[in-house]
Amino acid sequence: MANSNSYLTTPTKTPSSRRNNQSQSKMQSHSQDPATSESRSRFEAYNRLQAAAVAFGEKLPIPEIVAIGGQSDGKSSLLEALLGFRFNVREVEMGTRRPLILQMVHDVSALEPRCRFQDEDSEEYGSPIVSATAVADVIRSRTEALLRKTKTAVSPKPIVMRAEYAHSPNLTIIDTPGFVLKAKKGEPETTPDEILSMVKSLASPPHRILLFLQQSSVEWCSSLWLDAVREIDSSFRRTIVVVSKFDNRLKEFNDRGEVDRYLSASGYLGENTRPYFVALPKDRSTVSNDEFRRQISQVDMDVIRHLREGVKGGFDEEKFRSHIGFGSLRDFLESELQKRYKDAAPATLALLEQRCSEVTDDMLRMDMKIQATSDVAHLRKAAMLYMASISNHVGALIDGAANPAPEQWGKTTEEERGESGIGSWPGVCLDIKPPNAVLRLYGGAAFERVIHEFRCAAYSIECPPVSREKVANILLAHAGRGGGKGVTEASAEIARTAARSWLAPLLDTACDRLAFVLGSLFEIALERNLNQNSESDEKKAENMDGYVGFHAALRNCYSRFVKNLAKQCKQLVRHHLDSVTSPYSMACYESDYHQGGAFGSYYKPNQASGIGSFCFELSDTGRDEPKKDQENIPPEKSKAQETTPGKGEETHITVPETPSPDQPCEIGYDLVKKEIGNGHHHDGGGARKRVARMGGNRNIQPLRIQNGGGGLLFGTTENGMKSSSAYTEICSSAAQHFARIREVLVERSVTSTLNSGFLTPCRDRLVVALGVDLFAVNDEKFMDMFVAPGAIDMLQNERQQLQKRQKILHSCLTEFKTVSRSL
Repeated sequence: MANSNSYLTTPTKTPSSRRNNQSQSKMQSHSQDPATSESRSRFEAYNRLQAAAVAFGEKLPIPEIVAIGGQSDGKSSLLEALLGFRFNVREVEMGTRRPLILQMVHDVSALEPRCRFQDEDSEEYGSPIVSATAVADVIRSRTEALLRKTKTAVSPKPIVMRAEYAHSPNLTIIDTPGFVLKAKKGEPETTPDEILSMVKSLASPPHRILLFLQQSSVEWCSSLWLDAVREIDSSFRRTIVVVSKFDNRLKEFNDRGEVDRYLSASGYLGENTRPYFVALPKDRSTVSNDEFRRQISQVDMDVIRHLREGVKGGFDEEKFRSHIGFGSLRDFLESELQKRYKDAAPATLALLEQRCSEVTDDMLRMDMKIQATSDVAHLRKAAMLYMASISNHVGALIDGAANPAPEQWGKTTEEERGESGIGSWPGVCLDIKPPNAVLRLYGGAAFERVIHEFRCAAYSIECPPVSREKVANILLAHAGRGGGKGVTEASAEIARTAARSWLAPLLDTACDRLAFVLGSLFEIALERNLNQNSESDEKKAENMDGYVGFHAALRNCYSRFVKNLAKQCKQLVRHHLDSVTSPYSMACYESDYHQGGAFGSYYKPNQASGIGSFCFELSDTGRDEPKKDQENIPPEKSKAQETTPGKGEETHITVPETPSPDQPCEIGYDLVKKEIGNGHHHDGGGARKRVARMGGNRNIQPLRIQNGGGGLLFGTTENGMKSSSAYTEICSSAAQHFARIREVLVERSVTSTLNSGFLTPCRDRLVVALGVDLFAVNDEKFMDMFVAPGAIDMLQNERQQLQKRQKILHSCLTEFKTVSRSL
């Protein structure tokens, strides 16, 4: 280890003075020390390993010192003092931008500092830089270039600088961005939080030593960043606390008791934590490196002199002297890092052997993959197995598989709407919120949620109002055909037209939303397949990563398959809509439909037995509001509404010859007159009996329709009450017809069609469909997916990176074996 005072003198090329002769002699004897030589070789081995780790993203437990603290707490000044020369690092302001890994190498032949920067994304170092200004410029330019590329204010990617100097210790320190309370002008407001998060990430690995700096003017009880350090290292077992700018505090000490209490920092850092107290030169004027180091030494001596002579009773030198001054901190950091290097060498050697073995296996697999690009039969087999695996994963996800984590890969209802580009249901003004809307779902669960959301949307739509002119055109046209069903047919036609106009867009939207849910399963299936391969070594040979053309073709085939399903389902549900809105459909007339007659029991949305699985609200909001998931579903019809008038009750109906939309209607759900006590039953034929049946689920109000003077004049009822106009009654009747059509369509046709049209093909036909599209081609066309521009090049680039990584790791392994023999 270097002598604590060796940094005070710079050796010269022509040692003409006695002082320089003594200094060079001291350094030569120091460099010839076997222990020092052994430490140097160990240090160099770790430095090369660190460079490899940065270049290839290796996560190796290399002992490292991480400097953390506030932006004005003196980290940059401490780094320059450790280096033994100034390079204007404070003016670079890299403390707010990128981490800087400083690899300080004690080299007696380096009479002037030699700084080299590791190339970005490479383990190689550039040419030496001597000028201090040039060093600062490189740090600044690299920082700005990366931040422009990533479009961020800070970046965790470090800059690696190797500094070889006769007055530098063998020490490596990672300088992190300084903590700040507020972002600088022009930076995002989130910059302070990003810096704090990045520093915590850099300091969290247990193999790293924390060098925490805090200036002496800050009391421990009011420290801004001490709590952040406790979050990283709660017991301070791997934290070195440095009180910077210690000379600012000296004038506040009056006696020995005050000094000793402050130096012990008892009550805040724990009994086993002993801070270091450091003061550095305040003069920032341009001076030579020799003068800079002389000033550092002078400040150390001034601090000790003041504690001894300027404070009554002095201080406890036996206890605190070893922790006061920059020289003490410098020696401790170097010795502590060497100790950690020595202790970690066996584990590092074992880990290197493991990594070298893994890289060798990766190289073999890559060679096999490159060789396979010319073997058509092998590629077809591997591609078929991979495609079948993806298809099986899609089926598993539809059937309820919950791997990978739905919290990460699932989507809420709002996210589905946003990402699919389908913001709302057409014609629905309400905010449809199906059960479990806030949960992240995918696969079969998300499919069922969309089905239920469609139900809610459909039941939110009522028959829209119709203009009087339209009613008059329909009504008069039907009346001209003769018979007594003009008003009934008119209201039914209005309902059918409204259903075709308003329900058709809902059906298309439901198909598009369901297609998006199924389309999203491709990425999840890829992730599921990747996880499965990582757990089973036997299936790694089927991994098709790197074949960009094949992956693109597989993705396109799957997307085309889902789009075709959506197109077919739209045609099917439109066919059901056309059927139920056909003039020959009995949905508008059969009152027995509500009793479960010709159509069976109908869907009652607010009964748990009819809703299906999605009646179970699993989100947190559902526990407090159990009925909220059905807010868009109409209530059950009351028993009073379903009661059919008894056969003993008699009705009296008078029908005008030619109806008018502004005259009272002859029939309707509230228009049939019941004459209580009248024993005579008017039998007006089948049409009138039909009318009586249609009004069976309504309360029948007395009404007398008169025909005076041969004209279409409607008077008032016997009690003087005016009857409703034909327009109002037709609209009311049309609304009920619309509701019947909607129930038949939603509950008896669409739901089962969507399930069988989407899910069944994905389970049963996906493998065949993808296989035909991908593999039912000749070899030349098939190979286009694998020899397309970029596919082979990407594999070759990956192999070159693996080869570089293998070479540097084997070199580090050989070096560490040599180091281990000397331990």
